[in-house]
Amino acid sequence: MVRARIALLSNPKSTGNVAQLPRIRAYCAEHPDIFHYEVERVEQIGEALKTIALVNSAMLVINGGDGTVQAALTELYNGGHFGTTPPPVAVLPNGKTNLIALDLGAHGDLIESLEHLVRLAQGDLSQHLVARELIALRWGAAGGKPVIGMFLGGAGLADTMLYCRHKIYPLGLPNGVSHVLAAIALMVRHLSGLKMSFLPPAPSHLSVSVRRDGELTGRFALLLVTTLEKLLLTSDYGGPTNGRLKLLAVEQRPFLLLRAFTASLFGKLGRTKMAGVHLEGADEISIEGEASDVILDGETFRAEIGQPIRLTTAPPLSFVRLAA
Repeated sequence: MVRARIALLSNPKSTGNVAQLPRIRAYCAEHPDIFHYEVERVEQIGEALKTIALVNSAMLVINGGDGTVQAALTELYNGGHFGTTPPPVAVLPNGKTNLIALDLGAHGDLIESLEHLVRLAQGDLSQHLVARELIALRWGAAGGKPVIGMFLGGAGLADTMLYCRHKIYPLGLPNGVSHVLAAIALMVRHLSGLKMSFLPPAPSHLSVSVRRDGELTGRFALLLVTTLEKLLLTSDYGGPTNGRLKLLAVEQRPFLLLRAFTASLFGKLGRTKMAGVHLEGADEISIEGEASDVILDGETFRAEIGQPIRLTTAPPLSFVRLAA
């Protein structure tokens, strides 16, 4: 089979593709060096990557939201379709949140980003590649294949993400407006203590064990674990550098979340110690709670008493950074 410079994996049901996929298809039709594979369900991604491996492309581009990226990374890790040398991965700006795409400098128009990647694939890619550690999530029966991702939200953060998904997104508002409304609802719920159906629920009790640093126990307004460079909005991670999993936990205290959010905006989060705010670097994290949900790149998992969710690092993968 003739080598295509780029293999493009698209999820037509991703939010951004509802309107943009016809443009993507038209662009690919004019560029025979792009091998375009579309899936209707995430369960088809394994077969898609098995076929894409035969193309021997210089780059794998994922056109979908964070959930599509997570499913593709999981299959890359568990499927072994590319042997020990999978191609570098690029992510087009798509979906509702685009956290992974944003971390890699992908934003704006889909076609412009794809054109940029086509130009990069025609030359030396090495100067545009960055290694990213990955999160391996295991839960339930021991020994199961891990789910692979890059950003996990738990406690009040997961509750708010689910609240946004089920209560705000159906309103049809722009993504930015939806996220602002969800953040305001979280702040109102946290500061007022009100228990109303139109607000996110109160976070349940959660126990977080961080290998090296003991255990955090309590109710958290926010819990996240990531391997991305960005933790919150424009704030770079300023916490401990030991360990490859970056953890941020904010206890549920009056005004503490607002203080942490403000510190994040000014790039001060983690630079100075703040009581009730925990930033850790770890190789292994265990999360156990009272039927508490966590979300890894769009997919929801439930931490139960006696059935913890275990997070470790997976071997790094090469990604294509669009911005310097």
